[in-house]
Amino acid sequence: NGFGHCFLKSQQKYPSLSLEVDVYRFNFFPPPFFGLYSPSLKLYCGYEQQTLSKREQAEEESLLAAIQWPKPPDDKITFAQSTDPAHSDFVIVKPSALFKVGDQLEVLVRMKDFQGKPKQYGGDYLQARIHSPLLKAGAVGRVLDCHNGFYKVFFTLLWPGEVKVSVSLVHPSEAIQVLLRLREERPDRVYFKSSFKSGRFSETTECNVCLPGDLPVCNFTDLYTGEPWFCYKPRKLSCASRISHAKGGYQKGLLTQEENSSGMDKAEDPNVSPSGYYYQDQWRPRTHRIHHFNESDDITKCLQGKVIHLFGDSTVRQWFEYLTAFVPGYFFYLFGFVLVRPLQSFISRISDTELVFLNLRYIANELNGIVGGRNTVIAITVWSHFSTFPVEVYIRRLRNIRRSVIQLLDRSPKTVIVIRTANVQELGPEVSLFNSDWYSFQLDSVMRKMFSGIAVHFVDAWEMSLAHYLPHNLHPKEVIVKNQINTFLSYVCPLQT
Repeated sequence: NGFGHCFLKSQQKYPSLSLEVDVYRFNFFPPPFFGLYSPSLKLYCGYEQQTLSKREQAEEESLLAAIQWPKPPDDKITFAQSTDPAHSDFVIVKPSALFKVGDQLEVLVRMKDFQGKPKQYGGDYLQARIHSPLLKAGAVGRVLDCHNGFYKVFFTLLWPGEVKVSVSLVHPSEAIQVLLRLREERPDRVYFKSSFKSGRFSETTECNVCLPGDLPVCNFTDLYTGEPWFCYKPRKLSCASRISHAKGGYQKGLLTQEENSSGMDKAEDPNVSPSGYYYQDQWRPRTHRIHHFNESDDITKCLQGKVIHLFGDSTVRQWFEYLTAFVPGYFFYLFGFVLVRPLQSFISRISDTELVFLNLRYIANELNGIVGGRNTVIAITVWSHFSTFPVEVYIRRLRNIRRSVIQLLDRSPKTVIVIRTANVQELGPEVSLFNSDWYSFQLDSVMRKMFSGIAVHFVDAWEMSLAHYLPHNLHPKEVIVKNQINTFLSYVCPLQT
Protein backbone atom coordinates (compact mmCIF):
# COMPACT_ATOMS: atom_id res chain seq x y z
CA ASN A 1 0.00 0.00 0.00
CA GLY A 2 2.98 2.30 -0.40
CA PHE A 3 3.84 2.21 3.31
CA GLY A 4 6.37 -0.61 3.34
CA HIS A 5 8.47 1.17 5.94
CA CYS A 6 5.69 0.54 8.46
CA PHE A 7 5.92 -3.23 8.26
CA LEU A 8 8.06 -5.52 10.39
CA LYS A 9 9.86 -8.49 8.86
CA SER A 10 10.77 -10.31 12.06
CA GLN A 11 9.93 -10.30 15.73
CA GLN A 12 12.23 -11.14 18.65
CA LYS A 13 11.66 -11.19 22.38
CA TYR A 14 14.14 -9.97 24.95
CA PRO A 15 13.80 -10.49 28.71
CA SER A 16 15.32 -7.07 29.39
CA LEU A 17 12.18 -5.35 28.13
CA SER A 18 8.81 -6.06 29.67
CA LEU A 19 5.82 -5.29 27.50
CA GLU A 20 2.20 -4.78 28.34
CA VAL A 21 -0.66 -3.25 26.48
CA ASP A 22 -3.78 -1.71 27.96
CA VAL A 23 -6.27 -1.01 25.23
CA TYR A 24 -9.58 0.70 25.88
CA ARG A 25 -12.51 0.58 23.54
CA PHE A 26 -15.21 3.17 23.24
CA ASN A 27 -17.94 1.46 21.27
CA PHE A 28 -20.16 4.05 19.79
CA PHE A 29 -20.10 3.83 16.06
CA PRO A 30 -21.75 5.54 13.13
CA PRO A 31 -24.53 3.71 11.33
CA PRO A 32 -23.58 1.56 8.35
CA PHE A 33 -23.97 4.48 5.97
CA PHE A 34 -21.87 7.57 6.59
CA GLY A 35 -22.69 10.84 4.91
CA LEU A 36 -26.44 10.61 5.46
CA TYR A 37 -26.35 13.12 8.31
CA SER A 38 -27.56 16.62 7.67
CA PRO A 39 -27.97 19.27 10.34
CA SER A 40 -31.49 18.91 11.66
CA LEU A 41 -31.37 22.23 13.48
CA LYS A 42 -31.03 25.72 12.13
CA LEU A 43 -28.38 27.30 14.32
CA TYR A 44 -27.85 30.98 15.00
CA CYS A 45 -24.07 30.87 15.40
CA GLY A 46 -22.14 34.00 16.23
CA TYR A 47 -18.78 32.60 15.17
CA GLU A 48 -20.05 32.36 11.60
CA GLN A 49 -20.71 36.12 11.53
CA GLN A 50 -17.14 37.20 12.19
CA THR A 51 -15.10 39.03 9.56
CA LEU A 52 -11.53 37.80 9.23
CA SER A 53 -8.59 39.51 7.64
CA LYS A 54 -6.72 37.65 4.90
CA ARG A 55 -4.00 36.77 7.40
CA GLU A 56 -6.49 35.50 9.97
CA GLN A 57 -8.35 33.51 7.34
CA ALA A 58 -5.11 31.91 6.16
CA GLU A 59 -4.14 31.04 9.71
CA GLU A 60 -7.53 29.51 10.44
CA GLU A 61 -7.41 27.40 7.29
CA SER A 62 -3.90 26.26 8.19
CA LEU A 63 -4.92 25.32 11.73
CA LEU A 64 -7.98 23.40 10.59
CA ALA A 65 -5.89 21.57 7.98
CA ALA A 66 -3.31 20.67 10.63
CA ILE A 67 -5.89 18.92 12.82
CA GLN A 68 -7.81 17.28 9.98
CA TRP A 69 -8.40 13.65 10.93
CA PRO A 70 -8.26 10.64 8.59
CA LYS A 71 -11.66 9.23 7.65
CA PRO A 72 -12.75 5.71 6.73
CA PRO A 73 -12.43 5.08 2.98
CA ASP A 74 -16.15 4.78 2.32
CA ASP A 75 -19.56 5.27 3.88
CA LYS A 76 -20.39 1.63 4.53
CA ILE A 77 -18.46 0.58 7.63
CA THR A 78 -20.27 -1.97 9.77
CA PHE A 79 -19.66 -2.59 13.45
CA ALA A 80 -17.82 -5.84 12.71
CA GLN A 81 -15.42 -3.95 10.44
CA SER A 82 -14.50 -1.39 13.09
CA THR A 83 -11.33 -1.53 15.17
CA ASP A 84 -11.24 -4.21 17.85
CA PRO A 85 -8.42 -3.85 20.41
CA ALA A 86 -8.77 -7.49 21.48
CA HIS A 87 -7.55 -8.62 18.05
CA SER A 88 -4.92 -5.89 17.73
CA ASP A 89 -1.30 -6.23 18.79
CA PHE A 90 2.13 -4.63 18.56
CA VAL A 91 5.77 -5.63 18.13
CA ILE A 92 9.14 -4.01 18.79
CA VAL A 93 10.84 -2.77 15.64
CA LYS A 94 14.54 -3.59 15.32
CA PRO A 95 14.90 -4.95 18.84
CA SER A 96 18.35 -5.17 20.33
CA ALA A 97 19.77 -7.21 23.17
CA LEU A 98 20.65 -4.06 25.07
CA PHE A 99 18.86 -0.75 25.34
CA LYS A 100 20.70 2.23 26.79
CA VAL A 101 19.40 5.43 28.30
CA GLY A 102 18.86 7.87 25.47
CA ASP A 103 18.06 5.21 22.91
CA GLN A 104 14.88 5.32 20.88
CA LEU A 105 12.39 2.49 21.08
CA GLU A 106 10.02 2.00 18.17
CA VAL A 107 6.85 -0.04 18.42
CA LEU A 108 4.66 -1.08 15.52
CA VAL A 109 0.94 -1.41 16.28
CA ARG A 110 -1.25 -3.51 13.99
CA MET A 111 -4.97 -2.89 14.14
CA LYS A 112 -7.63 -5.49 13.29
CA ASP A 113 -11.41 -5.48 13.24
CA PHE A 114 -13.86 -7.62 15.19
CA GLN A 115 -13.57 -10.36 12.58
CA GLY A 116 -9.81 -10.51 13.12
CA LYS A 117 -9.11 -8.99 9.72
CA PRO A 118 -6.31 -6.38 9.42
CA LYS A 119 -7.54 -2.81 9.11
CA GLN A 120 -6.62 -1.17 5.82
CA TYR A 121 -6.97 2.45 6.91
CA GLY A 122 -6.02 4.64 9.88
CA GLY A 123 -7.72 7.27 11.96
CA ASP A 124 -7.78 5.46 15.31
CA TYR A 125 -6.94 7.68 18.29
CA LEU A 126 -4.19 6.08 20.39
CA GLN A 127 -2.37 7.11 23.55
CA ALA A 128 0.96 5.53 24.46
CA ARG A 129 3.43 5.63 27.31
CA ILE A 130 6.39 3.77 28.79
CA HIS A 131 6.55 3.33 32.53
CA SER A 132 8.46 1.66 35.34
CA PRO A 133 6.07 1.19 38.29
CA LEU A 134 8.75 0.45 40.89
CA LEU A 135 10.64 3.60 39.94
CA LYS A 136 7.46 5.69 39.63
CA ALA A 137 8.79 6.69 36.22
CA GLY A 138 6.89 7.34 33.02
CA ALA A 139 6.93 9.16 29.69
CA VAL A 140 4.63 9.45 26.70
CA GLY A 141 5.24 8.22 23.19
CA ARG A 142 4.61 9.87 19.84
CA VAL A 143 2.10 8.08 17.61
CA LEU A 144 2.46 8.14 13.82
CA ASP A 145 -0.50 6.98 11.74
CA CYS A 146 0.65 5.06 8.65
CA HIS A 147 -2.90 5.26 7.23
CA ASN A 148 -3.03 1.54 6.47
CA GLY A 149 -3.98 -0.03 9.80
CA PHE A 150 -0.44 0.24 11.16
CA TYR A 151 0.82 2.80 13.66
CA LYS A 152 4.37 3.61 14.66
CA VAL A 153 4.94 4.66 18.25
CA PHE A 154 8.26 6.27 19.19
CA PHE A 155 9.62 6.36 22.74
CA THR A 156 12.82 7.83 24.13
CA LEU A 157 14.29 5.71 26.95
CA LEU A 158 15.08 8.26 29.64
CA TRP A 159 15.92 6.19 32.73
CA PRO A 160 17.63 2.86 33.46
CA GLY A 161 15.65 -0.19 34.50
CA GLU A 162 12.79 -2.37 33.32
CA VAL A 163 10.35 -0.53 31.10
CA LYS A 164 6.77 -1.44 30.24
CA VAL A 165 4.96 -0.24 27.15
CA SER A 166 1.25 0.63 27.25
CA VAL A 167 -0.81 1.46 24.19
CA SER A 168 -4.42 2.55 24.60
CA LEU A 169 -7.07 2.76 21.93
CA VAL A 170 -9.13 5.71 23.10
CA HIS A 171 -11.48 5.83 20.10
CA PRO A 172 -11.56 3.75 16.92
CA SER A 173 -11.57 5.70 13.68
CA GLU A 174 -15.25 4.95 13.18
CA ALA A 175 -16.14 6.59 16.51
CA ILE A 176 -14.14 9.70 15.64
CA GLN A 177 -16.63 10.34 12.87
CA VAL A 178 -19.40 10.53 15.48
CA LEU A 179 -17.39 13.03 17.52
CA LEU A 180 -16.82 15.09 14.40
CA ARG A 181 -20.53 15.07 13.61
CA LEU A 182 -21.48 16.15 17.13
CA ARG A 183 -18.92 18.94 17.17
CA GLU A 184 -20.20 20.42 13.92
CA GLU A 185 -23.93 19.72 14.20
CA ARG A 186 -24.61 19.89 17.94
CA PRO A 187 -22.64 22.79 19.48
CA ASP A 188 -25.62 23.17 21.80
CA ARG A 189 -25.18 19.77 23.44
CA VAL A 190 -23.97 21.54 26.58
CA TYR A 191 -26.42 24.35 27.18
CA PHE A 192 -26.51 27.32 29.49
CA LYS A 193 -29.20 29.54 30.94
CA SER A 194 -29.72 33.06 32.18
CA SER A 195 -32.29 34.58 34.46
CA PHE A 196 -34.05 37.83 33.62
CA LYS A 197 -35.81 39.84 36.30
CA SER A 198 -37.70 43.10 36.53
CA GLY A 199 -39.73 43.91 39.61
CA ARG A 200 -41.68 40.81 40.57
CA PHE A 201 -41.44 39.26 37.10
CA SER A 202 -38.69 36.77 36.23
CA GLU A 203 -37.94 34.42 33.35
CA THR A 204 -35.18 31.95 32.50
CA THR A 205 -34.04 31.22 28.95
CA GLU A 206 -31.41 29.10 27.25
CA CYS A 207 -28.09 30.64 26.17
CA ASN A 208 -25.15 29.57 24.01
CA VAL A 209 -22.72 30.50 21.28
CA CYS A 210 -25.11 28.79 18.88
CA LEU A 211 -28.87 28.67 19.42
CA PRO A 212 -31.19 26.44 17.34
CA GLY A 213 -34.42 27.63 15.79
CA ASP A 214 -35.87 30.94 14.68
CA LEU A 215 -36.87 32.41 18.04
CA PRO A 216 -35.85 36.01 18.88
CA VAL A 217 -32.50 36.24 20.65
CA CYS A 218 -30.69 38.68 22.92
CA ASN A 219 -27.23 39.52 21.60
CA PHE A 220 -24.69 39.70 24.44
CA THR A 221 -21.63 39.81 22.19
CA ASP A 222 -18.70 41.43 23.98
CA LEU A 223 -18.12 44.96 22.68
CA TYR A 224 -14.32 44.83 22.97
CA THR A 225 -13.35 41.31 21.87
CA GLY A 226 -16.35 40.63 19.65
CA GLU A 227 -16.85 37.28 21.38
CA PRO A 228 -20.42 36.17 20.59
CA TRP A 229 -22.98 35.04 23.17
CA PHE A 230 -26.75 34.77 22.79
CA CYS A 231 -29.80 34.00 24.89
CA TYR A 232 -33.35 33.44 23.77
CA LYS A 233 -35.27 36.63 24.41
CA PRO A 234 -37.68 36.44 27.36
CA ARG A 235 -41.32 36.62 26.37
CA LYS A 236 -42.22 39.55 28.62
CA LEU A 237 -38.94 41.07 29.78
CA SER A 238 -36.23 43.01 27.98
CA CYS A 239 -32.72 41.75 27.25
CA ALA A 240 -31.38 44.42 29.61
CA SER A 241 -33.05 42.67 32.56
CA ARG A 242 -30.56 39.77 32.53
CA ILE A 243 -29.17 39.13 36.01
CA SER A 244 -27.42 35.73 36.02
CA HIS A 245 -25.56 33.06 34.10
CA ALA A 246 -25.44 29.32 34.84
CA LYS A 247 -24.89 25.96 33.19
CA GLY A 248 -28.19 24.46 32.12
CA GLY A 249 -27.16 20.88 31.52
CA TYR A 250 -26.31 18.28 28.89
CA GLN A 251 -28.46 17.36 25.93
CA LYS A 252 -29.61 13.74 25.80
CA GLY A 253 -30.33 11.46 22.88
CA LEU A 254 -27.38 12.67 20.81
CA LEU A 255 -26.58 9.29 19.25
CA THR A 256 -28.45 7.30 16.69
CA GLN A 257 -29.46 3.75 17.55
CA GLU A 258 -26.49 2.39 15.62
CA GLU A 259 -24.03 4.77 17.28
CA ASN A 260 -25.29 3.80 20.72
CA SER A 261 -24.67 0.11 20.13
CA SER A 262 -22.69 -0.38 23.33
CA GLY A 263 -20.83 1.40 26.08
CA MET A 264 -17.28 1.84 27.29
CA ASP A 265 -15.40 -1.19 28.47
CA LYS A 266 -11.85 -2.28 28.99
CA ALA A 267 -10.57 -4.69 26.39
CA GLU A 268 -7.98 -7.38 26.70
CA ASP A 269 -4.30 -6.60 26.29
CA PRO A 270 -3.50 -7.06 22.75
CA ASN A 271 10.54 14.96 16.28
CA VAL A 272 10.62 11.69 18.96
CA SER A 273 11.07 13.72 22.14
CA PRO A 274 8.62 13.97 25.03
CA SER A 275 8.72 17.30 26.84
CA GLY A 276 9.67 15.52 30.05
CA TYR A 277 9.29 12.40 32.16
CA TYR A 278 8.59 11.23 35.68
CA TYR A 279 11.24 9.66 37.88
CA GLN A 280 10.51 8.88 41.53
CA ASP A 281 7.23 10.77 41.06
CA GLN A 282 9.03 13.98 40.14
CA TRP A 283 8.56 15.59 36.75
CA ARG A 284 11.77 16.31 34.87
CA PRO A 285 11.42 18.59 31.85
CA ARG A 286 13.93 17.92 29.10
CA THR A 287 14.50 21.54 28.11
CA HIS A 288 15.18 23.22 31.44
CA ARG A 289 15.82 22.49 35.10
CA ILE A 290 13.10 22.91 37.65
CA HIS A 291 13.17 23.62 41.35
CA HIS A 292 11.12 21.38 43.63
CA PHE A 293 9.29 23.60 46.08
CA ASN A 294 8.87 21.17 48.94
CA GLU A 295 8.47 23.71 51.74
CA SER A 296 5.97 26.54 52.06
CA ASP A 297 8.86 28.91 52.80
CA ASP A 298 10.32 28.09 49.38
CA ILE A 299 7.14 29.24 47.66
CA THR A 300 6.85 32.29 49.92
CA LYS A 301 10.38 33.34 49.04
CA CYS A 302 9.69 32.86 45.33
CA LEU A 303 6.46 34.87 45.36
CA GLN A 304 7.75 37.68 47.55
CA GLY A 305 6.63 40.97 46.02
CA LYS A 306 4.98 39.36 43.02
CA VAL A 307 1.43 39.55 41.71
CA ILE A 308 0.15 36.27 40.27
CA HIS A 309 -2.87 36.32 37.96
CA LEU A 310 -4.58 32.98 37.29
CA PHE A 311 -7.02 32.92 34.39
CA GLY A 312 -9.02 29.96 33.15
CA ASP A 313 -11.15 27.06 34.21
CA SER A 314 -11.32 24.71 37.18
CA THR A 315 -8.00 23.08 36.29
CA VAL A 316 -6.13 26.31 36.97
CA ARG A 317 -8.30 26.83 40.05
CA GLN A 318 -6.56 23.70 41.33
CA TRP A 319 -3.33 25.70 41.30
CA PHE A 320 -4.88 28.38 43.46
CA GLU A 321 -6.29 25.83 45.89
CA TYR A 322 -2.93 24.06 46.11
CA LEU A 323 -1.02 27.30 46.73
CA THR A 324 -3.42 28.63 49.35
CA ALA A 325 -3.37 25.29 51.18
CA PHE A 326 0.41 24.92 50.93
CA VAL A 327 1.23 28.50 51.93
CA PRO A 328 -1.20 29.30 54.79
CA GLY A 329 -1.49 32.62 56.51
CA TYR A 330 -1.56 34.87 53.46
CA PHE A 331 -4.42 37.13 52.50
CA PHE A 332 -5.31 36.86 48.86
CA TYR A 333 -7.14 39.72 47.21
CA LEU A 334 -8.34 40.28 43.71
CA PHE A 335 -5.49 42.19 42.06
CA GLY A 336 -3.80 41.81 45.43
CA PHE A 337 -0.31 41.71 46.75
CA VAL A 338 0.79 38.15 46.20
CA LEU A 339 -1.73 36.05 44.35
CA VAL A 340 -4.74 37.01 42.32
CA ARG A 341 -7.42 34.49 43.10
CA PRO A 342 -9.10 32.90 40.07
CA LEU A 343 -11.69 35.33 38.82
CA GLN A 344 -14.55 32.87 39.22
CA SER A 345 -13.88 32.59 42.95
CA PHE A 346 -14.63 36.28 43.41
CA ILE A 347 -17.72 36.50 41.24
CA SER A 348 -20.87 37.32 43.16
CA ARG A 349 -23.13 34.30 43.34
CA ILE A 350 -26.89 34.02 43.47
CA SER A 351 -26.60 30.32 44.29
CA ASP A 352 -23.94 27.60 44.17
CA THR A 353 -24.45 27.24 40.43
CA GLU A 354 -25.65 30.69 39.32
CA LEU A 355 -23.37 33.67 38.75
CA VAL A 356 -24.11 37.38 38.47
CA PHE A 357 -23.36 37.81 34.79
CA LEU A 358 -22.07 41.40 35.07
CA ASN A 359 -18.99 40.05 36.87
CA LEU A 360 -18.12 37.55 34.14
CA ARG A 361 -15.11 38.83 32.23
CA TYR A 362 -13.11 37.80 29.19
CA ILE A 363 -9.43 36.97 29.67
CA ALA A 364 -8.41 39.24 26.79
CA ASN A 365 -10.11 42.22 28.41
CA GLU A 366 -8.51 41.46 31.78
CA LEU A 367 -5.04 41.23 30.20
CA ASN A 368 -5.56 44.64 28.61
CA GLY A 369 -5.98 46.12 32.08
CA ILE A 370 -2.72 44.69 33.47
CA VAL A 371 0.36 46.94 33.43
CA GLY A 372 2.80 44.05 33.70
CA GLY A 373 6.47 44.03 34.61
CA ARG A 374 9.10 41.78 36.14
CA ASN A 375 6.98 41.17 39.25
CA THR A 376 3.83 40.30 37.32
CA VAL A 377 3.09 36.65 36.56
CA ILE A 378 0.16 35.41 34.50
CA ALA A 379 -1.06 31.82 34.12
CA ILE A 380 -3.70 30.94 31.52
CA THR A 381 -5.55 27.77 30.64
CA VAL A 382 -8.32 27.67 28.05
CA TRP A 383 -9.57 24.33 26.75
CA SER A 384 -12.11 22.19 28.61
CA HIS A 385 -15.22 24.31 28.10
CA PHE A 386 -14.64 24.64 24.36
CA SER A 387 -14.85 20.94 23.51
CA THR A 388 -18.49 21.08 22.45
CA PHE A 389 -18.08 23.98 20.02
CA PRO A 390 -16.73 24.03 16.47
CA VAL A 391 -12.98 24.64 16.46
CA GLU A 392 -13.49 28.08 14.89
CA VAL A 393 -15.00 29.26 18.20
CA TYR A 394 -11.84 28.21 20.04
CA ILE A 395 -9.55 29.78 17.45
CA ARG A 396 -11.40 33.07 17.78
CA ARG A 397 -11.09 33.05 21.57
CA LEU A 398 -7.37 32.27 21.44
CA ARG A 399 -6.79 34.91 18.78
CA ASN A 400 -8.21 37.57 21.11
CA ILE A 401 -6.17 36.30 24.05
CA ARG A 402 -3.01 36.09 21.96
CA ARG A 403 -3.45 39.67 20.75
CA SER A 404 -3.71 40.87 24.35
CA VAL A 405 -0.71 38.76 25.39
CA ILE A 406 1.43 40.26 22.61
CA GLN A 407 0.35 43.80 23.53
CA LEU A 408 1.16 43.13 27.19
CA LEU A 409 4.61 41.80 26.31
CA ASP A 410 5.21 44.78 24.04
CA ARG A 411 4.60 47.26 26.86
CA SER A 412 6.15 45.07 29.60
CA PRO A 413 8.57 42.48 28.14
CA LYS A 414 9.63 41.24 31.59
CA THR A 415 6.13 39.95 32.38
CA VAL A 416 6.13 36.18 32.93
CA ILE A 417 3.30 34.46 31.04
CA VAL A 418 2.70 30.73 31.48
CA ILE A 419 0.16 28.63 29.61
CA ARG A 420 -1.14 25.43 31.14
CA THR A 421 -2.06 22.92 28.45
CA ALA A 422 -5.02 20.55 28.47
CA ASN A 423 -4.89 17.21 30.31
CA VAL A 424 -6.32 13.76 29.76
CA GLN A 425 -9.28 12.61 31.80
CA GLU A 426 -11.36 9.58 32.66
CA LEU A 427 -13.70 8.80 29.78
CA GLY A 428 -17.07 7.09 29.71
CA PRO A 429 -19.88 6.99 27.18
CA GLU A 430 -21.42 10.26 28.39
CA VAL A 431 -18.19 12.18 29.00
CA SER A 432 -16.80 11.29 25.59
CA LEU A 433 -19.73 12.93 23.83
CA PHE A 434 -18.94 16.27 25.46
CA ASN A 435 -15.30 16.30 26.54
CA SER A 436 -13.41 13.45 24.92
CA ASP A 437 -9.61 13.38 25.08
CA TRP A 438 -9.75 13.53 21.29
CA TYR A 439 -11.52 16.88 21.48
CA SER A 440 -8.98 18.09 24.05
CA PHE A 441 -6.06 16.81 21.95
CA GLN A 442 -7.30 18.74 18.92
CA LEU A 443 -7.78 21.96 20.89
CA ASP A 444 -4.40 21.56 22.56
CA SER A 445 -2.73 21.16 19.16
CA VAL A 446 -4.36 24.38 17.97
CA MET A 447 -3.32 26.27 21.10
CA ARG A 448 0.33 25.21 20.86
CA LYS A 449 0.51 26.27 17.22
CA MET A 450 -1.14 29.63 17.87
CA PHE A 451 1.26 30.51 20.70
CA SER A 452 4.42 29.19 19.07
CA GLY A 453 7.06 31.85 18.56
CA ILE A 454 5.66 34.03 21.36
CA ALA A 455 7.58 34.64 24.59
CA VAL A 456 5.35 32.46 26.76
CA HIS A 457 6.17 29.36 28.79
CA PHE A 458 4.24 26.10 28.81
CA VAL A 459 3.35 23.73 31.62
CA ASP A 460 2.74 20.51 29.71
CA ALA A 461 -0.19 19.23 31.74
CA TRP A 462 -1.04 16.86 28.88
CA GLU A 463 2.14 14.83 29.16
CA MET A 464 2.24 15.23 32.94
CA SER A 465 -1.18 13.59 33.25
CA LEU A 466 -0.72 10.99 30.51
CA ALA A 467 2.72 9.85 31.65
CA HIS A 468 1.70 9.38 35.30
CA TYR A 469 0.58 6.04 36.71
CA LEU A 470 -2.54 7.43 38.40
CA PRO A 471 -5.89 6.98 36.63
CA HIS A 472 -6.83 9.77 34.26
CA ASN A 473 -8.87 12.53 35.86
CA LEU A 474 -10.24 15.85 34.62
CA HIS A 475 -8.90 17.32 37.87
CA PRO A 476 -5.55 15.52 38.39
CA LYS A 477 -4.58 14.34 41.84
CA GLU A 478 -2.38 16.42 44.10
CA VAL A 479 0.91 14.71 43.21
CA ILE A 480 0.43 15.77 39.58
CA VAL A 481 -0.70 19.28 40.54
CA LYS A 482 2.39 19.61 42.74
CA ASN A 483 4.62 18.83 39.75
CA GLN A 484 2.69 21.35 37.66
CA ILE A 485 3.20 24.00 40.35
CA ASN A 486 6.92 23.18 40.55
CA THR A 487 7.21 23.70 36.80
CA PHE A 488 5.17 26.91 36.92
CA LEU A 489 7.13 28.42 39.81
CA SER A 490 10.41 27.46 38.13
CA TYR A 491 9.48 29.89 35.35
CA VAL A 492 8.65 32.51 37.96
CA CYS A 493 11.86 31.91 39.93
CA PRO A 494 14.31 30.15 37.57
CA LEU A 495 17.25 28.31 39.02
CA GLN A 496 20.56 30.12 38.69
CA THR A 497 22.88 28.05 36.52
